[in-house]
Amino acid sequence: MTEFTTYTLPNGIRGIHRQTKSVVAHCALIIGAGTRDEQPDEYGLAHFTEHAFFKGTARRRAWQVNCRLENLGGELNAFTTKEDTTVHATVLRGDFRKAVELLADVVFRSTFPERELEREKEVILDEINTYKDSPAEAIYDRFEELLFAGSELGHDILGTRAALQRYTGDSIRRFTARTHTTDQIVFSSIGSFPARAAEEAALRYLGDAAPRTRACERVRTVPAAPFDRRLSKHTHQTHCLIGGRAYDLADERRLPLSLVVNILGGPSANSLLNVELREKHGLSYNIEASYTPYSDTGCVGIYFSSEHDHAEACIELIRKQLDRLRREPLTARRLAMAKRQFIAQLAISNESNENYMLGAGKSLLVHDGLDTMEELYAKVEALTANDLAAAAEEVFAEPSLLMYK
Repeated sequence: MTEFTTYTLPNGIRGIHRQTKSVVAHCALIIGAGTRDEQPDEYGLAHFTEHAFFKGTARRRAWQVNCRLENLGGELNAFTTKEDTTVHATVLRGDFRKAVELLADVVFRSTFPERELEREKEVILDEINTYKDSPAEAIYDRFEELLFAGSELGHDILGTRAALQRYTGDSIRRFTARTHTTDQIVFSSIGSFPARAAEEAALRYLGDAAPRTRACERVRTVPAAPFDRRLSKHTHQTHCLIGGRAYDLADERRLPLSLVVNILGGPSANSLLNVELREKHGLSYNIEASYTPYSDTGCVGIYFSSEHDHAEACIELIRKQLDRLRREPLTARRLAMAKRQFIAQLAISNESNENYMLGAGKSLLVHDGLDTMEELYAKVEALTANDLAAAAEEVFAEPSLLMYK
């Protein structure tokens, strides 16, 4: 049995399914429209649209949408990123078709009633304020605003209070008409039933969506000069991000960079920066590295928080580790250990059927296909120490810095 099966509905919606033995089924509609697809007078609208999907449809009121799967013990949720919007559900396998029908209802038949939208605006405003109260989260948005200044990626997902107050149901309808086209939608599913059953359910509930092709194109981001920005936020600790531009989703160098980032500040306690800053010197409790690829660029960042007096020492230690990775290729033993750890993390992550389902759908949307886990493991094993050093050299040669203090 193949690891996954793909298909395309007559209206252009693509589908991907993996058959498992679990009694639980997962499914999602992944739409290739996010924050970067907003026009300047629409900032925050993609996220508002995600919330509005749950506020009532031609068939259901808001409370009926929320209770449809929850009454069955299932879950319905959604999230927005800079390049896509995902609505997903988890149910028992016997309720799979009900989940597909509900996803289709909220994505294609939402009515966006104004009374419900006004109420939801208060919820989003609370979300915005909560986010502002967390410098450890807000600093990531501010970093990307500086990194991608002047481009579509240079504004945050949530938007502002003033912009949010302007939006109506018509605002959402205009946005979705322009961006939520069937050629930019993937239906991803996983469950203990064959792909034929998933495709039949998709055809029944998603097949009547009118076929449409996106007419607008994303504008490529423009290069920005490295920066060193230190802002007074009157926080109890210093929060800092060091990083810069990175490889896009189509770049084969994504994989060596991902391994470099994992070595630097991945989830394991033996990451270089965790050992250096926390275990050896006791300077920071929170230290992590991340890499986010987009369709035409990417962002890599190393985040830490520390006491104000320790911040400069942390920065110096981080720079030393970056220089070392750039100039000294890993030994054969260290490289083998890093590969083994990375592969194990990938395998454990994909033990979550929901994670696999969401990742497979995103891969089909972006790449029109995906590697099997065996193919991915083989690519990791083929990486050399020079591949990693080259990626580190290119991405971390002139890192930018943003500090909240």
